[in-house]
Amino acid sequence: MNLHGRPTSAELVDAVAGLLRDQLSEQVDGPMRHQVRIAVHALEVVSRELALGPEQEGAHRAGLAELGFDDDASLAEAIRAGSVADSPELRRILRADTRARLLVANPKWLPPDQG
Repeated sequence: MNLHGRPTSAELVDAVAGLLRDQLSEQVDGPMRHQVRIAVHALEVVSRELALGPEQEGAHRAGLAELGFDDDASLAEAIRAGSVADSPELRRILRADTRARLLVANPKWLPPDQG
């Protein structure tokens, strides 16, 4: 159940992206068309984050906990200090985090079998 009802945030973002992509982009030229494409891309990122973010955040937190860290900053500091060993678990978790970020930022950047 959604406290705020419909349209949801995701539906609103998708509607605005669709309007920009399907109608406005056809009516503008040059630099403005480029700006519309940038706006559409930004809205698509927000839409993917709304859809995927909660599950990704849970998986990210679980990965950090598996490695014994509470947050990204402490993991990064341990890596910089050389106090966390390179391991299959560390690599698996870092790969999963990178994949999750790419799925939101731009899934086209992932290899075809990863999208």
